[in-house]
Amino acid sequence: MSTIFVTGGAGFIGSALVRLLLAETGHVVVNIDKLTYAGNLESLDDCAGDPRHVFSHTDICDRAALDALFARHRPVGVIHLAAESHVDRSIHAAGDFVQTNVVGTFTLLEAARAYWTGLPPGERETFRFHHVSTDEVFGSLGATGLFSESTAYDPRSPYSASKASSDHLVRAWHHTYGLPTLVTNCSNNYGPRQFPEKLIPLMILNALAGKPLPIYGKGENVRDWLYVDDHARALRTVFERGQVGATYCIGGNSERTNIQVVDALCGILDRLRPRPAGRYGQLKTFVADRPGHDLRYAIDAGKIGRELGWRPQESFESGLEKTVQWYLAHQDWVGHVQTGEYRHWLETNYGERK
Repeated sequence: MSTIFVTGGAGFIGSALVRLLLAETGHVVVNIDKLTYAGNLESLDDCAGDPRHVFSHTDICDRAALDALFARHRPVGVIHLAAESHVDRSIHAAGDFVQTNVVGTFTLLEAARAYWTGLPPGERETFRFHHVSTDEVFGSLGATGLFSESTAYDPRSPYSASKASSDHLVRAWHHTYGLPTLVTNCSNNYGPRQFPEKLIPLMILNALAGKPLPIYGKGENVRDWLYVDDHARALRTVFERGQVGATYCIGGNSERTNIQVVDALCGILDRLRPRPAGRYGQLKTFVADRPGHDLRYAIDAGKIGRELGWRPQESFESGLEKTVQWYLAHQDWVGHVQTGEYRHWLETNYGERK
């Protein structure tokens, strides 16, 4: 069995990828995660008894720990998702984003390059370093147009600037040192197990609690929504069959304004969990827009479709329905996040820690 490293595998997207790899491949998955506030091992409960899932509590800024992991497990590749990822948090704590997203990516690249350089020729040719990024590096779109692999970078927040920096580092390591890299830029993810600070889970949980549903500005900002399991399938596809040195944009082909997203959520909740005090839409509250809020993101995912045959399986409507149903059925997971109980990961045995 070959081994793959997944960094950030206790996060929202990372855990979806880990679950997919364990369910659909024969790989051993070494899950490398620092377990910051959004890392939640309860999202990996389905994998807890799988001997092919090895958890390592490791900071990607720790070069010695990374070198030891490479030497011990000898992976065929790395899928790098570890990142600080929330725009609002980056505005107030930019240093954390620079440290993890820029310094951490540099450290991981150097550890991977040292390991890759020492591989026999056949293994060097098949090794892959897949860096997972965001469409926010491209800045803001107007009313028309789509981001593509050739779009110029124009980051507007500390978060997107740190991710843009890491993208440039990965490409530089390919062109300078020959490290076989891949880069993907995705649109907004949503789905089960997303940390409640993000728009969709925040609105679901506030609505269920009868709290206001805060919407920035007039709710006119547009995002292209991608169901997390569709993204995980895309990541596996690119890792296995993508062209070395290439970039692939991954999108859900589901543009919605924020107000449309909230209205759709309220409609589903009105049907599945009626509110005695009235419709959930009555809880909508408009708040001051955040600094540097990009107007619109939208992805042209044509390249990955043409070259690799990937397309999203979920529509926005079907994915949103599944998401709401999951949160309604997993109030224990929600409760542990809200109380902080999910942080008690030391009490369970998830294998190797460091």
